[in-house]
Amino acid sequence: MKRRYIAFLAFATLFSACKDNEIFEREMYKNVVALISTNYYNTFEEVVPLTGEEATGYIVASVGGTHTPTKDLVIEVQEDQAPLDAYNWALFDADERLYAKMLPPDKYEIADYKIQINAGERTGRTMVTIRPDGLSPDSTYFIGLKASDVSGVELNPDKNTILYQVLIKNDYASQAQENFYSMTGILDSMVTAGNKEMFPLSRTTSRIIAGNESFERNEEDIYKTSITLQVNEGGSVTIEPYGDIQVRQINDDPNYPNTYELQEIFGRKFNVFLLCYEYTIGETTHLMQERLEIQVK
Repeated sequence: MKRRYIAFLAFATLFSACKDNEIFEREMYKNVVALISTNYYNTFEEVVPLTGEEATGYIVASVGGTHTPTKDLVIEVQEDQAPLDAYNWALFDADERLYAKMLPPDKYEIADYKIQINAGERTGRTMVTIRPDGLSPDSTYFIGLKASDVSGVELNPDKNTILYQVLIKNDYASQAQENFYSMTGILDSMVTAGNKEMFPLSRTTSRIIAGNESFERNEEDIYKTSITLQVNEGGSVTIEPYGDIQVRQINDDPNYPNTYELQEIFGRKFNVFLLCYEYTIGETTHLMQERLEIQVK
């Protein structure tokens, strides 16, 4: 009798263990779909060159699980403001001046709002056409999207949204990183030095602060103190006001001839600007002669 009881108990234990393992494997190794992004508020960065033409990016979905899916998995994405609202509130609280923005609808086009992961594969994607020209380097732009099930797909609840960030760049500056040029020169006959951040505006045009004025990240000060540098064919540079500042380019200084050059020094490459100009803020006019330099490779 005792032996029968032990045998029955062992069988019950084995049956229970097998059932638990079956549930575990089914739950832990099943196919679950997620939108590919970082863990930082489900963001994904696309750095887009300013060329005057459209650029291409992709929104990608992936499927987890021990095995690849045995059938096609289809999800649908749609624009959603909620992920962006959560991002802004978490980072900036109620300070709306700092809020990121939805990318304007005329600046992008999603080819297909359905993403299919084919049977036997791990990823699927849809193409995004981006029109970056005209975007401000002072703003953060996202396409906010949320995924929904189309064909009985299980979605990862932590990865069913994405903030697809569009960042702009040209050959002289990029919104994806800080672009601090080392500055040496002469301001009103006095030697000066420092660092200046450059911002991309178009394929050939960038923005910097005039002279050694202080940089403040607000629109009023930027318009008051900034100038633009347009690199022309052949390397000459045209200097113009960005906003309210008055600026006059001076072209007869042999040491600062208003030029741009990509220089190679000991195998390293540098963007180098040699600039000469007068600028006026309020009632005060300054003469600036400067060399701007940054390593690019």
